[in-house]
Amino acid sequence: MKETTLTVIGMTCNHCKSSVESALNELNGVTNATVSLTDNNVTVTHEDVATERLVEAIEEIGYDVPTA
Repeated sequence: MKETTLTVIGMTCNHCKSSVESALNELNGVTNATVSLTDNNVTVTHEDVATERLVEAIEEIGYDVPTA
């Protein structure tokens, strides 16, 4: 298992938290996604899911993920 932490811009409430977690948990290979509203990030535990696919799932529901 891998663990990836991504910064997510635009999350402000528990609905946002739930939306991001649900979008990621629906992906094949993702076993857990946990949002921290305080830290503006999400930590995803997954098998071999490309980071780009995680970012895409978050951006598809309207949030921004800054790239380094």
